[in-house]
Amino acid sequence: MSYRANVFEVMMASPGDVSQQKGIAEEVIRDWNAAHSRTMSTILLPVSWETNSSPEMGDRPQAIINKQVLENADLLIGIFWTRLGTPTGEYASGTVEEIEKHIESGKLTMLYFSSTPVSPESVDTEQLLALREFKEKMKSEGRVEFFDSNVDFRTKFTRQLAQTINENSYFAQERDDSASASDLVSIFKSSVPEEVRISDTAQNILVEAAQDEYGMIFVVKAINGYVIQTHGKAFTPKNARERAELEGALKELERADLIVAEEYEGPYKVTTKGYDYADKVRTPNS
Repeated sequence: MSYRANVFEVMMASPGDVSQQKGIAEEVIRDWNAAHSRTMSTILLPVSWETNSSPEMGDRPQAIINKQVLENADLLIGIFWTRLGTPTGEYASGTVEEIEKHIESGKLTMLYFSSTPVSPESVDTEQLLALREFKEKMKSEGRVEFFDSNVDFRTKFTRQLAQTINENSYFAQERDDSASASDLVSIFKSSVPEEVRISDTAQNILVEAAQDEYGMIFVVKAINGYVIQTHGKAFTPKNARERAELEGALKELERADLIVAEEYEGPYKVTTKGYDYADKVRTPNS
């Protein structure tokens, strides 16, 4: 069954050495959606420059990514290990630029730093030093999280993501605004007659039944399925398709409260709503 929900875009910002952790974060987000999206009317949508940006000319590559992806993000998840990333010309790296601009916009940012051991031979010393400087800067400006393994990261991120969505005022306000809007829609709908849409076959049956003296529709069993009789007219199917259409038409009328079964599988009787609908069908310009 469909449901209304607020969609929050989650920007995944990270250098190339934490692809595993980025994948874990996206899995956790999908798991959160599976467990909570319907009850909380909230969907978290992971986005990143790799999957959500497109070719465009006329500006710096990172500036284009910022415009296409970052500016629409509600939450940013930053993950680091040994690298800071490639400089953009204005910032130490594309990831840093995304984080700095997201923070400047006043939006929520969650940063994670890995302390997992790494082989010295595989480390770019310049990148590592730049990362340490950035890490100290971020620590002085807020709270960051550290993890020492993929399992540790999954455990912490799962818990902290849930806390953020449940308790942060930004997400709570959006949910409240959505609920208020839904309430207004419900009130509006309750004061306006619902427009009923049914198939032509269902309309034909209803119009005939509304002219019947007793407003009755009879279902008569036959060799080729059954025949629908009302107002002296018989709706007789010639093949399996027509039988299916007639069966569907009765179900449509019943679901729309235009007819009601006197007993199991009929006979059916036209309701007040059904008579009103039939009148509109017969005189569409009135």
